Amino acid sequence: MSTLTTTDRRTDTEPLRAVRPWTIAAVFGLVATIVCATGSWIPSLWGDEATTLMSARRPVATLLPMLFHVDAVHGLYYLGMHGWIRLAGESPFALRFPSAVAIGFAVAAVTLLAGRRGGPKAAVVAGIVACVVPRMTYAGEEARSFAFTAAAAGWLTVLLLWLVDGGGRTVPASVRRACWAVYGVGLALTSYLFLYTASIAVAHVAILLFSRASRPALRAWAVATGCALVAVAPLVLLAYFERSQIGYLGNQPIDPATLLWMPWFGDGWVALAAWACIALAVGSAAYARWGRAGRRGTSTAATAERAPLPVSATLVGACWLILPTGTLLLVNLAFPMYTARYSTFAAPAAALLIAEGLLVLGRLVSRRAGVPAVAVTGAGLLAFVAVCAPVYLSQRGPYSKNNSDWAEVSAAMGAAAVPGDAVVFDESTRPSQRPRLAMRTYPAGFTAVSDPTLRTPYYRNIGWADRVYSIPKAAELGRFDGVHRVWLVENDVDGSLDHDGLAELQALGFEETGRSIPTHRTLLIELTR
Repeated sequence: MSTLTTTDRRTDTEPLRAVRPWTIAAVFGLVATIVCATGSWIPSLWGDEATTLMSARRPVATLLPMLFHVDAVHGLYYLGMHGWIRLAGESPFALRFPSAVAIGFAVAAVTLLAGRRGGPKAAVVAGIVACVVPRMTYAGEEARSFAFTAAAAGWLTVLLLWLVDGGGRTVPASVRRACWAVYGVGLALTSYLFLYTASIAVAHVAILLFSRASRPALRAWAVATGCALVAVAPLVLLAYFERSQIGYLGNQPIDPATLLWMPWFGDGWVALAAWACIALAVGSAAYARWGRAGRRGTSTAATAERAPLPVSATLVGACWLILPTGTLLLVNLAFPMYTARYSTFAAPAAALLIAEGLLVLGRLVSRRAGVPAVAVTGAGLLAFVAVCAPVYLSQRGPYSKNNSDWAEVSAAMGAAAVPGDAVVFDESTRPSQRPRLAMRTYPAGFTAVSDPTLRTPYYRNIGWADRVYSIPKAAELGRFDGVHRVWLVENDVDGSLDHDGLAELQALGFEETGRSIPTHRTLLIELTR
């Protein structure tokens, strides 16, 4: 079921035969980090990244109590970012750079996995594809834990395969036991990075069963995975009690877009090209396994059924791509808990299958048309990169993160406000979209203004956000005393303003001056008295 025949390896990879798989993996891991980090400072931070930044800023003494009320599933990531921002700062580039590095590790894992099963040519093709798959490049420029889940899932899969076919069988039993312990600890830590990543275990047991792994390997996997799940049980309980935090996901439809292109491809044309390659890879592997066995006859097929099967890259990729996400979707039927980006940890599998499909395409065209397989695969690879390029560029636009324009809001406020001014924010939108977060993510523009409606800053709350007073209550407490100019910051989505707070400010004697400053989706309104 390998994607390259012996002849293919001899004819198509001669210049690469002296290159070690680890070297190719390291090179593409570095390339992926550079690709993801490039332009990562351009998009404005958005709601989920604001949560990351504000959680990471907290003292650990207040972060831990927060996790017992919200966002427990991201707790380990927040603790890591707590230390990182103290070393690297809070700029968008600094916040997102760890994710770029994580995607570099994910790409290295895919490259190594492909190379060990298909040779250097397969490694190079998989490395290039993994560097441009849209979900990978998106996660690599976002200050969230999803890039880390992709890396962790990739290296856990590499470790599993090493243990069950190849090197893991040649080392002493004590070393194998230690490696299985590392696998169990890694699965637990991966789950604490983001709970849903635990579903990678479904893919791993399928890989073991389809490849007819030995009983000792199955027992070792079961023990390691069982220990990991026990260790994760407290997080599962916390996530259950905090499930109302993502209750809004129940209103999101599960449709073809959700299933076929949003999880990994983000664009219809990319999805079309990707699924065509995936279908080629899976179809070729299925034919190699069952079609050829049927032609050899029943007795030969029966013998093949009893024999151990090689763990092909296609088998690994198919189990990894489909089964964990399918499990999440099944659970979603009972408890709304799924959205497309939660399957980021399966994005490396998509890259692996696309690469396998391109290799199959090269072989098929070569056999029928006499064109060198490497040329056909190379042309297909260039076409896939070209299809992904517009998505990559759009991901690095200034408003590409959920249409957020908070960097622009902060710059506008910094240019217009003077000491003594106050700012009042539209509080009517979802917490993750409130323009107040512009002040928390880009504080430089708000240094001259006071915040009269602030009740309790986020770092003193058990939730992740600020608590605020209503405008009348803030006025009753004297928060507007001595304030002669207020900037009202309103969400302006598609020109639809609800003017939250405007009537209350007018009741305090503030009147619009006629001056307003529009940004991409926000409007700053000047009022004086």
